[in-house]
Amino acid sequence: MKSGYKIEWTDNALAELKATYQYIEDNWTERELRNLSIAIENTLKLISDNPKIFPVSERKRIRKVVVRKWNTLYYVEQKNNRVEILSFFSNRQKPNKRRI
Repeated sequence: MKSGYKIEWTDNALAELKATYQYIEDNWTERELRNLSIAIENTLKLISDNPKIFPVSERKRIRKVVVRKWNTLYYVEQKNNRVEILSFFSNRQKPNKRRI
């Protein structure tokens, strides 16, 4: 991100992202991987420009955005113009498996 808020990923979010990419790579097409990558990049750009653009989730201060119908990204705005990505949750899982 050239301007705006700096985006930082937690280890948990990166692990979930990696698992999602692996699942798509194993079960879907290169086109789906590309579409997901584009959707993530567009979402991160929006968050970087204005972190308050997406609604607050059930948990106080944590915001959520559905990146594609199968994935929800959870993040929190931090001090010093930073945004921390907490989770890249696969909506195919049961909600109680969320770790945010």
